[in-house]
Amino acid sequence: MTQKTRVPAGRLILAWVIGLLILVIVAVSSVFLGAASLKVSEVLGAFNLGGYPAPSPLRQSILFELRIPRILMAIAVGAGLAVAGACLQTVTRNPLSEPYLLGISGGASVGAVVVILFGFGAAVSLTAGATVGGLLAFGLLMLLLKGTGFQSHRVVLTGVLVGQLAQAIMFLLMMAKGDADAVQAIMSWLLGALGASRWDQLITTTIVASASIIVLWAMSRYLDILSFGDETAESMGVPVVLVRGVVLVVVSLLTASTVAAVGAIGFVGLIVPHAVRMVVGSAHIRVIPLSALVGAILLVVADAIARILFDARELPVGVITALIGVPIFFIILRRDQRSNQ
Repeated sequence: MTQKTRVPAGRLILAWVIGLLILVIVAVSSVFLGAASLKVSEVLGAFNLGGYPAPSPLRQSILFELRIPRILMAIAVGAGLAVAGACLQTVTRNPLSEPYLLGISGGASVGAVVVILFGFGAAVSLTAGATVGGLLAFGLLMLLLKGTGFQSHRVVLTGVLVGQLAQAIMFLLMMAKGDADAVQAIMSWLLGALGASRWDQLITTTIVASASIIVLWAMSRYLDILSFGDETAESMGVPVVLVRGVVLVVVSLLTASTVAAVGAIGFVGLIVPHAVRMVVGSAHIRVIPLSALVGAILLVVADAIARILFDARELPVGVITALIGVPIFFIILRRDQRSNQ
């Protein structure tokens, strides 16, 4: 991660072509999968294609209000988490960093738990509660990091501290107030749930994710230099504290937005950046956009599997990303070990 490697342009182009093709295939295929499977004729008819009659209002509602928003949400969230992980791994100089390292997801989880346990109902939505909790955790993180210069090890340790505090508060609330149904709802949300994705949430999440990715991509050169260490970066004129601070703010807001929308989905921000660097090198101008593409593919695939693995019920998508992520990360570690011998 600390060395820039020259990658043939052909490999980069091939990676993009294959990646975009896979994303289109898995996204289109995912439209037909779920507890209520849709036929090709129904989907074509809903779009007035192929001369097929329009399906029933119920089937159209499944397509346009449930299936398509959750697929697009998986794309937006997967892209955002992967890019956040790639940038955090650089600014913290920790290959195990992922978006939830900063404790923002813990704060968002506390906000969601408060809404579920205290039954605010229509007064406060789950998304709003999670957003407030995530922003409060972000504020605490910035307060604790004040005056530290955002040094890598302090960022990691402070993020862990905030996350552990949030986790303690969350379980305290669950033990004090929760019943069996509420606890089950909380656990499902904590492991990630794309089933509640709606157009209004999708628009907000997509805007935040797109803007964040663009800002981080624009900082690619600074991130490349920062990967060589603070002293080297400062000697080359990079404002280390400012760059690290901006990355932390953007990643925190991005993480809060995704967690508020779908819950905490692990492993996407951890394994995708490592896999992408193995293909296109460590230059962030290539890593960031390709990580977004691969992250989107991974989450769309994981969500499709979560919908069809058990007919009677839907698995939290975080369970699937963990089952996929653990063996992939082990393979990456083994390959990296062999390459360093």
